[in-house]
Amino acid sequence: MAQAATGHSAIGKGEKIKRDEAATGNEANTLGFTGLTTLVVTTCVGAGIFSLAGDLAAGGANTAAVLAGWAICFVGAFALAKTFSGLAAVRPELSGGIYAYAHAGFGEYVGFSAAWGYWMSACLNNAGYAIMLFNALSYFFPQLGGGSTPVSIALASCFLWLIAWLLTRGVRLATGVNLVITLAKLVPLALFILCVVLLTRFDPAVFAQNFWGEAGGPSFMEQLRSTMISLVWLFVGLEGAVVVSGRARDPRDVSRATTFGFVLVVVFYVLISVLSLGILPREQLAALSTPSLAGVFEQVIGPAGAVLVNGGVVVSLMGTMLGYLTFAAETSYQAASRGLLPSALAATDASGTAVRTTLVSAGITQAFLVLSLFSQGTYQFFYTCSVYAILIPYTCAAAYYARAAWKADRIEGPLAPGLASARIAGTVALLYTLFLIWSSGLKGLTVVAIAIAPGTILYAIMRASHKDALLPSAADKAFAAIVACAVAATVVVNALPAFGI
Repeated sequence: MAQAATGHSAIGKGEKIKRDEAATGNEANTLGFTGLTTLVVTTCVGAGIFSLAGDLAAGGANTAAVLAGWAICFVGAFALAKTFSGLAAVRPELSGGIYAYAHAGFGEYVGFSAAWGYWMSACLNNAGYAIMLFNALSYFFPQLGGGSTPVSIALASCFLWLIAWLLTRGVRLATGVNLVITLAKLVPLALFILCVVLLTRFDPAVFAQNFWGEAGGPSFMEQLRSTMISLVWLFVGLEGAVVVSGRARDPRDVSRATTFGFVLVVVFYVLISVLSLGILPREQLAALSTPSLAGVFEQVIGPAGAVLVNGGVVVSLMGTMLGYLTFAAETSYQAASRGLLPSALAATDASGTAVRTTLVSAGITQAFLVLSLFSQGTYQFFYTCSVYAILIPYTCAAAYYARAAWKADRIEGPLAPGLASARIAGTVALLYTLFLIWSSGLKGLTVVAIAIAPGTILYAIMRASHKDALLPSAADKAFAAIVACAVAATVVVNALPAFGI
């Protein structure tokens, strides 16, 4: 225990020095409350809100299941938000991403897997967003033929490298652009809410018809499970302020931005979701093309509604892709700085910008885009994989906070939440993430196994090169056993059809 405490102190001192240097010498790479909040909002309010109604309906979920899913997600996501803000307050030295809590609490391999999972999740998200961006642009330029055609992928690749170049100019410049984009993306959403309310287009009869749905459909529990991944995706990005906390001008802003950003996005999410269910029957919502909100808004005010929504999607996705590339670059940079990824990724330029990890992250996203041409991968496929991959760092962060709260371990200080509040938030967040793992089922197990396996090979090579123990802690050994079982189960399940089973 003494060793662990010493290690944490050393990390904390190093992180403080880096933050002080950033604050005094690299103003282009520091962020205040507005910048941090913008990052949370713009990464949460991405493409998902514009396609939410159709995605939920296509999954067979009726109003009752959607509302139940929202209730679970609200409580769980709020607990996660309080977990992230609480950890940022009581462990400010663990900056640079939520993977740091897994590393500090459970060991080297668990920390590496959390960092790797988050990195891959951000890159998968960006690939999905790129496809949806050009799917929305196809509304204005039909010759693009959708988001997965060779032409669209080529143009998406150009845009990806453009935002990579912008990010290499400095985090503050990129966040300033993001602020403008965030304000612009909220306009069509606010107009939709106002038009539905002021024009009284919400039909209680349609809402009631959608409530329980048609007879003979999926069971309520099946509907509830189908809503969870779509709803969870909407809150991926909630940890945005924590991811870049190493560049926060004032550590207190990290907690404030996380809470304020959560409240803001929930208001938009619930209003858009519920109002849509009172405009069109579920079957019609399910049949709408992506983004489904365009079809719903068109029903409200005519073709202008579709134009506004598709334009909002384009603007929104530009900012969201920039935000997720920031997350991917910052997470991999900070992980490399802590020795969890190759040290070559820890290099920065003279202004402190993590140029190398920005380019590598863009390259990984580029590879996913190319693969989508051969696999016909849709944005739903990429965001689903992204959610599965991010469950590792989410669960580890929740477990770390819950354990610290119940042990009353370092839950103190001027910015710390009350002990009872910390225990409730940590416990609920942990139960919520475990419920999500259960909801992901065999498909989630497969994706996590595929995502973690290549990273594990890199981890083993790094540990061997430094002559370090491969699995130094009991938690590392337990997690490695789980990963091994997941890989074995994936291989067996996918091999069974070849033997006619």
